[in-house]
Amino acid sequence: MSDETNRITQLEEILAHQAKTIEELSDQLAEQWKIVEQMRTKLDRLTERFLSLEEQSLDAPAITRPPHY
Repeated sequence: MSDETNRITQLEEILAHQAKTIEELSDQLAEQWKIVEQMRTKLDRLTERFLSLEEQSLDAPAITRPPHY
């Protein structure tokens, strides 16, 4: 029974290590997701700003040569 006990102990150690690894990866994924959401928000704001500036530049009169040239 000693072999079986050692084997079960090894399996429990492996399981505990894998559970810890999964928890760490889950935490990292959650942190990265927060960063992605922040970047998405910034990108949306920049896109809106760019479109606004683009509309303003389309409304501006064309640059022409002054009449005295």
